[in-house]
Amino acid sequence: MKSKTTEEHKKHSAIKIKCGIITLSDSKSKNQDIGKKEDLSGQYLINELEKKYEINNYSLIPDDKKELLNSINNMKNDVDVIFTTGGTGLGSRDITVETIQSIFEKELTGFGEIFRMETYKELGTTAILSRATAGIYDKTLIFALPGSPNAVKLGLSIVINELGHLVKHLKE
Repeated sequence: MKSKTTEEHKKHSAIKIKCGIITLSDSKSKNQDIGKKEDLSGQYLINELEKKYEINNYSLIPDDKKELLNSINNMKNDVDVIFTTGGTGLGSRDITVETIQSIFEKELTGFGEIFRMETYKELGTTAILSRATAGIYDKTLIFALPGSPNAVKLGLSIVINELGHLVKHLKE
C-alpha cells in the first residue's frame, strides 16, 4: 500500500546524492593494489551506486576503530551517504558496528530489521548472525553492511531507491 504523503515527499527528494564507500578488511588492505581488485563488495557498491548517484570517495582499510573513524570523518563533509562493508561479524576483529553505533546521533533501526527479515527469508535462522545497521552522524547517513557480496546486494537493494527520500529528511 502506497502512502500519498510518502509519494509526495519522494517527488521533492534530493536528486544529486554523493556517496562514499569504506571497505574494512585486514587481508585486502595489506596490499592495496591487489586488495582493490579483490574487493568485490566495494566494487559492487561503486558500480551500482554510480548508475544513479555520485561516488566521491572510496577507502579500503583494515578492521581498525581509529582508521574507520578517521575515514568517516574525512569523508563526511564530501558525501551524503557512507556505505561500509565488512567488519560486522562476531569475530574479535569485527569492530564496525560498535564503532559506528558509538557516533550515531540517531539509529535507523528499520534498516537492520528489514535486512534481517529478508536474510531470514533467504537463509533461515542464520539471519540472527547479521548485525547490519544504519544511522546518522553529523548530517551523514551511514549504512554498515556485511562483507559478503550477496549481503551487500541485499542491503543496497533495500535502500538504493530510498536514498533521495532519506537525504531529503536528513537535510531538513
